[in-house]
Amino acid sequence: MPNAQIARHKTALHRNELSKPLAYLIADELLRPGESFFDYGCGRGDDVRILRTLGHRANGWDPAHLPTAEHIQSDIVNLGYVINVIEDTTERGETLGSAWSLAEKMLVVSARMSWDKRGLSGHRYGDGIITTSGTFQKFFEHQELRGWIESQLSTKAYAAAPGVFYVFREESVAQQFLASRVYSYRPRAKLDAHAAFSANETALRPLLKFMSAHARPPKASELGPSETLLIRESVGTLNRAISITRKVVAKDHWDEVLARRRSELLIYVALSRFGGRPRFKQLDQVLRNDIRGSFGSYTAACEAADQVLRACGSRALLTVQARTSPIGKQTPTSLYVHRSAVGELSPVLQVYEGCARSLVGSVPDANMVKLHISEPGVSYLTYPTFERSAHPTLATSLKVDLKDQTIELRDYRDSDNPPLLHRKEEFVSADDQRRDLYARLTRSEIRHGLYEHPEQIGRLRGWESTLRSKNVQIRGHRLLRN
Repeated sequence: MPNAQIARHKTALHRNELSKPLAYLIADELLRPGESFFDYGCGRGDDVRILRTLGHRANGWDPAHLPTAEHIQSDIVNLGYVINVIEDTTERGETLGSAWSLAEKMLVVSARMSWDKRGLSGHRYGDGIITTSGTFQKFFEHQELRGWIESQLSTKAYAAAPGVFYVFREESVAQQFLASRVYSYRPRAKLDAHAAFSANETALRPLLKFMSAHARPPKASELGPSETLLIRESVGTLNRAISITRKVVAKDHWDEVLARRRSELLIYVALSRFGGRPRFKQLDQVLRNDIRGSFGSYTAACEAADQVLRACGSRALLTVQARTSPIGKQTPTSLYVHRSAVGELSPVLQVYEGCARSLVGSVPDANMVKLHISEPGVSYLTYPTFERSAHPTLATSLKVDLKDQTIELRDYRDSDNPPLLHRKEEFVSADDQRRDLYARLTRSEIRHGLYEHPEQIGRLRGWESTLRSKNVQIRGHRLLRN
């Protein structure tokens, strides 16, 4: 029972935008049109209101602000930052169980993390604190929250982001989610002139999209009824449509698509081992067809994936992969790569990064990934001005220790001397449209001697001092003399 002196109702906030868990849910394409949503502990109902304006069937209940609302069975149930304000551990578990009982497809659970208590004053109470405003807060470690959810529900929890977990009813849906998280890259298809394709492009475009994504023609059941009907009305049969679509794109393009898809599946199967690799029949039909098409059998895919996992555990092999990577900036102990280019890393390096993401989920604001080679770990770095600033400064760093399975957050936003980046072209892919712009600036900076003492320019003060000593300034991505 709640302590009468604890003001739980004060924890509800007014918001004009979706809460983080709901933003992740939509970004992950898990809340689809037509699906029902229930916010268990909805506070003042802002998420429900916003989802309704977006056209979703959303309802909610809250013990303080909406106590008479009905508990409604729904496809997706959200338990957003509720369990951390419940001081009674038994009630905390019962609340989680009640929310799970309403979820027909999945449950979203979120709680505040240990780093959220920095600068927060209060006194100890149970396994949390009573704040100066009279509210209770239990701060979780990320893995602690995962373990608690799994022990209470006897079901695997999948990290969506730090402090946010998804719990699925169906294993096949969980595996679809994991497969969707593998970074993908496709070469741009250059369409050759072909009269039959041009005349029926509306009908054949969905087929081209499917073949580019899955590196194989679709089975008859894998296209929608309307798409299949349009193909038959336009060109007669699915086989003829496939033949036309193959001819409109060069063979070497399809070869690269096949190699890319095989790598994606290899990475997915490798990472699916964490928490117990699913049986083949637990995968959805499209994913099963992809695996058979690329590997011949699930057994072969698992054997190849396990070889990649073993390589990730070998410091020597991992070092070779990092040192020979054509993507990313190398330092003696790490490999840095922009998030947009992670999909172009080797399968071994992608699985290494994926090991961290399987623990922590996505770090949405992070746009740089640091693969630690001298120690098992991955850091997710946030440079808010990466696009517009020639030398962006570091805002936050979230490090995942793969050995201890712990997370450390460092915040540089209030620092007057934060780390900053140089040579931005080294972080992005070779076909990035901004690469030449970044490279021109780097060449100009080298000519003016700005990199003569690299040990002095890694932080903002040292870099500004170097610019003054050389009597130059940076405007946009240009170097100018004062």
